[in-house]
Amino acid sequence: MTKDRVVVVTGGASGIGLGVCRLFARKGHPVAMLDIQEAALETESAILRAEGAKILTRKVDVSDRESVEEAYAAIRQELGPIAIVIANAGISEGIPFDDISVATWQRMIDINLTGVFHTVQAALPDMREARWGRIITISSQAAQSGAMDRAHYAAAKSGVIGLTRSLARELAAHGITVNTIPPSVVATPMAEQGIAAGTFPPLDVISQHIPIPRPGTPEDIAAACNYLASDGASYVTGQVLAVNGGMFIG
Repeated sequence: MTKDRVVVVTGGASGIGLGVCRLFARKGHPVAMLDIQEAALETESAILRAEGAKILTRKVDVSDRESVEEAYAAIRQELGPIAIVIANAGISEGIPFDDISVATWQRMIDINLTGVFHTVQAALPDMREARWGRIITISSQAAQSGAMDRAHYAAAKSGVIGLTRSLARELAAHGITVNTIPPSVVATPMAEQGIAAGTFPPLDVISQHIPIPRPGTPEDIAAACNYLASDGASYVTGQVLAVNGGMFIG
């Protein structure tokens, strides 16, 4: 894959997003790390820059279109046209359905689904002009199997899958592929927070129910992103690439 293609990763300061940023940066791509966690962005980007990577960071709230567009303007000016987008930013929380407030429901949709809409739509002019682009969304196994006490999360991530499939059809003629990865259990700070809050089982307990008996890693998801972003995946679009150790097969 050409190494001067600019990669944008939302939620790039930790977890899956950080794993993706590290992989693409170490392969020589200019990488824009976007996240709401400004301090973590600076810490992690400094490590990559010390390795020689070309990195741009911006504090971005993906639910705010103006925030996304301002970041993209900086990316185009400092790194160049956007070629690859990994729409990863998201939130999760365990709440019984009866206790989900309207505000909580809307926040989940705004970040996990509308955030993907903003992230992708704002990048399309560059990809259309180049007649080449790779869009990879990060959905969730919860969208495929449902999730206890996470109806709002599963609904938002189901929307991501539907959006991905629709865009794959709409954008194929422009040389742009669109695919989604729905992870299951991944060892990330978000999972650790859920375990600490008592809303997510310990990873060693969940691992007993996974055919490959371990939690996934950010590196596992990053490797799949690398494939989907490659020239070798030019005939792959509209697909749900489950990287889940066999936890959900369907």
